This record gives sequence, C-alpha cells and structure tokens, in this order.
Amino acid sequence: MRSSRPVLGALAVLALAASLPAAAQTHIEVQGGRSYMNSYGTNAFFAEAVFSPQPMGQSRFTWSPDVSIGYIKGRDIGRYADSHPGVTDNIWVGAAGARLHYGSAGDWYQPFFFSFQVAGTAGGRTQALSSGYEFVSTLGWQYKNVSFQVRHISNGSFKEPNRGETMALVGIGFDI
Repeated sequence: MRSSRPVLGALAVLALAASLPAAAQTHIEVQGGRSYMNSYGTNAFFAEAVFSPQPMGQSRFTWSPDVSIGYIKGRDIGRYADSHPGVTDNIWVGAAGARLHYGSAGDWYQPFFFSFQVAGTAGGRTQALSSGYEFVSTLGWQYKNVSFQVRHISNGSFKEPNRGETMALVGIGFDI
C-alpha cells in the first residue's frame, strides 16, 4: 500500500488556493475525461485553480497563475505486463504554471487558452509517466463555467520510456 502523504499535501495546496483573499479573482474547476497512452485509454480527473489574469507588458496577452492536482488511473494491458515500469500504477499529478490568453474580454477568440505547467508525480511510475517530474501542456477553451481542453503530460524525453499521456477533458467551474 502506498503512502497517502502526497495526496494530502496536494489537497492542502488546493485548500490554501481556495482560501486566498476574495480580492484575487480565482476560477476553480473540476475536470474529467479520457487519457491515452498510445491507443490505450483510461480515466483522468483534475481539480484546477486559475488566478486573476495579469497583463504582459503593453501586449494583448494576459497570463494567470495556474495550479492543479490530477489523478490518472492505471491500466491492465497484457503487452506491458512484464515491463518495468509497467502501466498499472495509479498516478497523482500536482502541477503549477501559467495560463495564457490573447485579446480583450469581448473578443470571440479570448476564451481560447494555452497553459504550461511543471509537475511532480506520486503513486508510482508508468510507461507514460516514468519520472517524478513532468511537463503539462494544455490547449483549451473556457467560457464562464464550462471548459473543453486537450492536455499532454510528458517528461520531455529526459527519462525513458516517455510515452506520455494525452487526454481530452471537460471541466465545470466557478469563480470565487
């Protein structure tokens, strides 16, 4: 049985994020969907906090601090039964980075975003997530309380194997 300390630590970070002063606009979101390693799917869930947008100089870009915790369920695939690492571990991902938007609030394209996060993993190693550190790239669309996104998590080939996880997520959120 694995230690639950990483999970408790990640939940403490999210609780801290949720308790920040009301002056800071924060969007809290719960996301779920399917994650794929090669063509093998599994369930994935995330909780994410996106903080108030900040302008990037005089440009039309804004960035927002972005933190998340996620869970990717392990798989039972015979092809990888004797592999080390395998694919059966359930992986927890804790990540922090920035979400980027372009345009003003009324522009049709402003709800589109790109985010980049640096992540740590807990719960084991898999063919897809083989190191304790990973990079998270997300391309998505968020309109008020709903988001759709495609997310890829990988270690950038710093450690092999590096199959990565690519997922389609739907999110429901609210502003605090």
